[in-house]
Amino acid sequence: MIRHNTQQAPRRAVGYIRVSTEEQATEGISLDAQRAKIEAWCRLNEFELLGIFADEGISAKRADNRPELQRALAKACRAKAALVVFKLDRMIRCTRDAIDIAEDLRKAGADLVSLSERIDTTSPMGEFFYVLMAAMAQLERRQIGERTKVALAHIRAQGGRVGRFIEFGYRLGTNGKLEPDPTEQTAIRAMLDLRAQGMAYAKIGEELETMGHVGRNGQRLSAKVIRSVIRRAHWHATNTIRPQP
Repeated sequence: MIRHNTQQAPRRAVGYIRVSTEEQATEGISLDAQRAKIEAWCRLNEFELLGIFADEGISAKRADNRPELQRALAKACRAKAALVVFKLDRMIRCTRDAIDIAEDLRKAGADLVSLSERIDTTSPMGEFFYVLMAAMAQLERRQIGERTKVALAHIRAQGGRVGRFIEFGYRLGTNGKLEPDPTEQTAIRAMLDLRAQGMAYAKIGEELETMGHVGRNGQRLSAKVIRSVIRRAHWHATNTIRPQP
């Protein structure tokens, strides 16, 4: 008679704690207190605690300057364990960044548990709550993107410079604002006409070179650059915000 092992693999956890000197003095969330909370949670939920990593006296503004957090994340991912923190702000200040970390853990088959916020992706309800938070963060990112797009379009419409590089067809005027470059604008009009005739991007570059239109480096405009310029010209034609009379 064959006996099947019905025991489940032991659930494992990795703890992470952090405190700055000022916070330890004013808020009372000491490293020992955080460690005790994590250990108690593991005992109560029957998790094997693989270790607790601590960053002491380090700000949470950046995750990449906290070596113990990086070690905790790596260990949790390798062991497919739950990364347990006392509070999300012990791990990182921005909730959206915390969600990104949780997503990295999920991809590795690991979980995230925050005791204060009662986030626990090891349970169905906790997973639902995490997905809801992730959806809200995604919505926020999209809204920011839309607002940024409108703002940049308005800046361009007012002749302002956007970004480090000046897009093809414009130049920086003496007043610090962008102004049309007559030569490059002529090249753009030629691009649009040739493309409307069905000419391929690479062929347009060859034709422009015979007309005396080349890139700012003196070389023939590549198909990639021409495609980008044409798409941007079409976008400006339909999305530019014009001042109200």
